[in-house]
Amino acid sequence: MNTSTEPLALEVVVPVFDEQDSLAPSIRALHAYLTAELDLPWSITIADNASTDATLDVATLLTYELENVEILHLEEKGRGRALKSAWLASTAKVVAYVDVDLSTDLRALPPLIAPLLSGHSDLAIGTRLAPSSRVDRGSKREFISQCYNFLLRQTMGVRFTDAQCGFKAMRADAAAQLLPLVEDDGWFFDTELLVLAERSGLRIHEVPVDWVDDTDSRVKIVSTVRRDLRGIVRLSRGLSSGRIPVDRVYDRLGRRPLESPARRPSFLAQLLRFGCVGIVSTVAYALLYLLFATVMTSFAANFLALLLTAIANTAANRRFTFGVRGRSRMTLHQFQGLIVFGISWIITSGSLLELHVINPQANVLSELVVLTFTNVLATVFRFVLLRTWVFRDHSERRGSVAERRVTQGSISLQEVTTT
Repeated sequence: MNTSTEPLALEVVVPVFDEQDSLAPSIRALHAYLTAELDLPWSITIADNASTDATLDVATLLTYELENVEILHLEEKGRGRALKSAWLASTAKVVAYVDVDLSTDLRALPPLIAPLLSGHSDLAIGTRLAPSSRVDRGSKREFISQCYNFLLRQTMGVRFTDAQCGFKAMRADAAAQLLPLVEDDGWFFDTELLVLAERSGLRIHEVPVDWVDDTDSRVKIVSTVRRDLRGIVRLSRGLSSGRIPVDRVYDRLGRRPLESPARRPSFLAQLLRFGCVGIVSTVAYALLYLLFATVMTSFAANFLALLLTAIANTAANRRFTFGVRGRSRMTLHQFQGLIVFGISWIITSGSLLELHVINPQANVLSELVVLTFTNVLATVFRFVLLRTWVFRDHSERRGSVAERRVTQGSISLQEVTTT
């Protein structure tokens, strides 16, 4: 129990499920650090979400052994559910959470919570992807993490760099407004919370962390990625349809952006910039194709290489070529970009199929030459579609319509006057 008579400044939640062996040493280490390093009222809450082993018993013993340690037991499983329940029930000014394995060095905790306590920021996250972060983990998990965060940036326009690092904190007043909007109760909880926070105009503070991979992690990567992708689709639909009322949170807590409207580049500038993006995309496509072709069929390698470069290409052309800023219509733009990608894939796959009809023994180099040539042709179609459909200037169109209406009105008025 919390023995301090002062208002609670920080509550650190540790979500656990079947952690009977690692729980005690981790909580003792966390407790020792907070006691030695933080000169403010704090507490630790062990959020046990439906453990089936002796985790709850171990947690109970820890509450008798250590001051300022409490238990929250839930009958249903889910890390997001545990965090949401603990954070909404907290009386602290700032709520935080750390993974039970303490993969993140706790020395990052003071800089994590400082801007929240001062009121400068609303939410803070540890990032393993900052240049100054020091991370020790396998290449497979590193690659998946980089791809996932890249996908978030390009499809949803997020600015934060690391969605899934288990080291986050939030002001309690912001949590009270935002958490009821978060639907996921599992591993996608972190991503959904951060996306909604950005869309609500909350300020997110990032702290580079030192992070060591837990070799005993029981996270199932494939199923987790599948659920995350479904979560991205659901979240995109909710935001684009207005079903998720982030505007309400924005009106209460949001910070107004200081961005000034940007002028769209001229046609010549668009053409030159599109060419630069196209060159980079073509080189990236060729390298990815050569990489994927060593482990999968040529058709699968072509599809995957095109998909990855299409997402990056749409994002680059949106900002760099056509001067579209902000997150408005970003999800729609990526969806339209994937349609353009589909057309490109049909063109390039058709050329690949024709090559194998003409020469069934064609090698990878021949495939690459043909695909690169047809990719150039597909790029021309892509520019036309992007300029006239995906990123067409709606303001110019509205302006021309208004001008026509004014002109028609003037003619009508003149006719009436003459008559």
